[in-house]
Amino acid sequence: LLRGEQQVPYVTQALSGAPGPVLAVSDWMRQVPDQISQWVEQDWSSLGTDGFGLSDTRDAARRHFGVDAQSIVVASLAQLAKRGEV
Repeated sequence: LLRGEQQVPYVTQALSGAPGPVLAVSDWMRQVPDQISQWVEQDWSSLGTDGFGLSDTRDAARRHFGVDAQSIVVASLAQLAKRGEV
């Protein structure tokens, strides 16, 4: 990298021109995917397992924290509705 030359972050390049909002989902804290949100040009939303745990199966924990398939669909539809696209 030459001095003074700026690069475009990989995540910005990868999502460049992608339609719609970006929904980042992690079975860790939301803070993890939120670290890259500043380089994403699209509307950003994240789901994660913030808070104290639950002693149960992984599926039950994902449902409890709202990072299961149904929660992802609801969050996606909410973002699209916010944009007036559904």
